[in-house]
Amino acid sequence: MDPQMKKGFLDACVLAVVEKEDAYGYNVTQQTINLLHVSESSLYPVLRRLEQQGCFETYNAEHGGRLRKYYHMTELGRQRLAQLRSEMNDLKKIVEFIMADAEGNEEV
Repeated sequence: MDPQMKKGFLDACVLAVVEKEDAYGYNVTQQTINLLHVSESSLYPVLRRLEQQGCFETYNAEHGGRLRKYYHMTELGRQRLAQLRSEMNDLKKIVEFIMADAEGNEEV
């Protein structure tokens, strides 16, 4: 997949991971890396930016003798994810159009 296209999905993927449960940075990056195949270093700035925008609140919790920074979704984060999902529905229609063959059937 084109790197610019992947970049467009970063916010949505990060928000979707944290929506499921509070998560620490490494956990968020690994789930997103496995899906989009991007570098870990590209995800920490996304986490910081979303936090600065008010999409996440953070807290520290000890795990195995070390402090981990956990991200918790705020109401603003839920609203942003809902907006991105709405945009993804529009994108889904475009992809379905592109993937359809000449008879109007979706290709598998």
